[in-house]
Amino acid sequence: MDTVLVTGVTGFVGKALCSELMAKGFSVNGITRKPVASGWPGAMGQLVIGDINGQTDWRQVLGHTGSVVHLAARTHVLRDTAADALAEYRNINVAGTLNLARQAAAMGVKRFVFVSSVKVNGENTPSGQPFTENATPAPLDAYGVSKCEAEAGLRQLALETGMEVVIIRPPLVYGPGVKANFRTLMRYVDKRVPLPFALIDNKRSLVALDNLVDMVTLCLSHPAAANQTFLVSDGHDVSTADLLRRLAMALNKPALLLPVPVGLLAGGLRLSGKGAVAQRLCGNLQVDIAKARELLAWAPRVGLDEALGETARHYQGSR
Repeated sequence: MDTVLVTGVTGFVGKALCSELMAKGFSVNGITRKPVASGWPGAMGQLVIGDINGQTDWRQVLGHTGSVVHLAARTHVLRDTAADALAEYRNINVAGTLNLARQAAAMGVKRFVFVSSVKVNGENTPSGQPFTENATPAPLDAYGVSKCEAEAGLRQLALETGMEVVIIRPPLVYGPGVKANFRTLMRYVDKRVPLPFALIDNKRSLVALDNLVDMVTLCLSHPAAANQTFLVSDGHDVSTADLLRRLAMALNKPALLLPVPVGLLAGGLRLSGKGAVAQRLCGNLQVDIAKARELLAWAPRVGLDEALGETARHYQGSR
């Protein structure tokens, strides 16, 4: 079996993906910016590449590589101090991605799997009208724009070189070890902090880490995945209020949700400069996974409540 080269291996998704690939018998080389001294799986090769950008020389690590999974990216940076944030995103997420892909194609890599983002589609959907892969991209922030531009460059590269490209756009990913906003919500529920979200009746798609990893693994080898773009989710959309109630159940804690009018809540967040937070908490963002179901015969491996249970148990064990 050809070796899979994976970037972003020390991240939330990367660690889980590499474990899954090795469990399935893949030979895996993980790319790191600097040497990792401890906690590295002995069965996985470690290749140090330094910074990833448009000038990175990948030739030294691409030998005997059959496929690449590119997870590494400049993600959302709180209090971004870059003079030109979009230029910084483009340097890593566009130039860095396309530089790797060009060198991979030149070295004979057969398939390049790019984990993009639903932010390429946009930030919100009308209720009951989920994003599809054929929808016109409408990214609204620098991160989404950079992922969209990388996707376009990869499609063109596939036409020019014959290397197969697969693009996967996940929404919010959660699972054991999740950080950022999802972990913050878990902490609030765990500490029984009253939250003003009882009346929010939106619909949002999420994807469990196990389901995303399963989808990426399938896309490495499925013939029908070649040169396709896929949206991925758990197939079960939830409101913010419902998600918190399910999280509370998983944590064996009460859900202390207060009935604050949604308009008042969203308006207050916007006035305080947190419009993006208001959108994520109160707005809709749904994705349609029919293409993955039909073309790849893929279905989510774990359900929402099962995945939330695993996430909650990990959180409780790591406090």
